[in-house]
This record gives sequence, C-alpha cells and structure tokens, in this order.
Amino acid sequence: MDYNNAPPGYPPQPGQPAPVISVKEWMITLLLLAIPLVNLIMLFIWAFGGGTNISKSNYAKAALLWAAIWIVVYIIFFVLFGAAMFAGFSRMENMPSSY
Repeated sequence: MDYNNAPPGYPPQPGQPAPVISVKEWMITLLLLAIPLVNLIMLFIWAFGGGTNISKSNYAKAALLWAAIWIVVYIIFFVLFGAAMFAGFSRMENMPSSY
C-alpha cells in the first residue's frame, strides 16, 4: 500500500516525512482556535484524535500543556490572594470600632 497517496488517517511510512500543512490550513486552524470553547474542543480532537497531521497534533498537545500550566498558576495565585484577603478581613473584624 502506498501511504503517501493514502487518505488522511494513515501514517506515513517509516522514514517518510509527514505531509506539509499548507498556509490555508494553518489559517483555518488559527481561526478555529480564536473561537472560545471551540478552541478547546478542537485542541483535544487534534491532540488525541486519529488522522491529524503529526505537526498539528504536536502543536495541539503543546497548547493543551501550556493551558494546564496556566490553570495551575492561576489556581495557586487565587488561593494565595484569597488567603491574604481572608486574613485581612478577619483582622479588620477584630479591630476595635471607633464609633
């Protein structure tokens, strides 16, 4: 079977490079990634679905890893900021009133 002329979904033969993604396909990819919620769905499809070009699949996996890293950073930031706010509010409660 000639994998170079096979429909999408078939991997290239060992030693053969994956087909190049055209500028048009990258433009459509970037347009889809600009739409909220659609971007996450498409990243998961491209990262873990079959039949995606290896370059686009690797890009989607890297984008999902960066998203996970930023989510963890945001959670840590909000937990620390929330704890500081909570401590500040509890100190304000214990202060004597001047009224």
